[in-house]
Amino acid sequence: MKKLLIILALIFESYQTCLAQDRPQVEIQTSKGTIIVELFNETPQHRDNFLKLVNDGVYDSLLFHRVIQDFMIQGGDTKSKTAKTGEQLGSNDLPYQVPAEIHPELFHQKGALAAARTGNLQRASSSTQFYLVQGKIQNDSLIQHNQGRINSMLQRHFARNHPDNKSLIASLGQAREAKDTASFLSLSKKLDQVVAGFEDFEKYEIPEEHVKIYKSIGGTPHLDQNYTVFGQTISGFEVIDAIAGVETDERDRPIENVYILSMKRIPSQK
Repeated sequence: MKKLLIILALIFESYQTCLAQDRPQVEIQTSKGTIIVELFNETPQHRDNFLKLVNDGVYDSLLFHRVIQDFMIQGGDTKSKTAKTGEQLGSNDLPYQVPAEIHPELFHQKGALAAARTGNLQRASSSTQFYLVQGKIQNDSLIQHNQGRINSMLQRHFARNHPDNKSLIASLGQAREAKDTASFLSLSKKLDQVVAGFEDFEKYEIPEEHVKIYKSIGGTPHLDQNYTVFGQTISGFEVIDAIAGVETDERDRPIENVYILSMKRIPSQK
């Protein structure tokens, strides 16, 4: 038995090493400088989708349309290339979603590359919109607060997807489609009550190794386990800081446009 456990451990270690090897890298040229990100093999659908968009030039000349200092910078709205000054952005992408690939070991440390999404039940990602985490240094109090926020979002997710609440969710959707405001508000209140009392899910505790990173380089831990993280910045952290620090309007759009000039895959050195 001991020999078998050793063999299994070696196989798992080899698998993890394999995942870490040959991670594709993408160079993001922005109007504030260059960022290089590494894509995770643990999220193959997001990796392959991002690489296809990069190869097709979809991101070239788009904007970072949503910027919040100490939080993140978001880009990928497909209509941002031709958007007028002050025009609201954030609802445009290609007509498909990428299935969620949420892994406990992938988290929102500074420089994390993650997928934006709507509030859909499956937590499926936008086809094109992504964000890069700036975040901030965390302390014990903030870690505990953000752990509570993570579990609140998980509680809502699992409550909305529980079979017992299927008819309520369907009715809510019908009220939304019919633009029946009174019914929608009443059903939303009922859902909030259901969510508040829902306990049929495993609560999440931020791993100690993640806590150490959040306390040293920072990040946005409250998004963990609710959005797909599919890459990590390896160069250009100062560019993320520069973009996050620009002046923005009331919708978090930069007053002066910040462009994604181009993206390209960096050839493997092996």
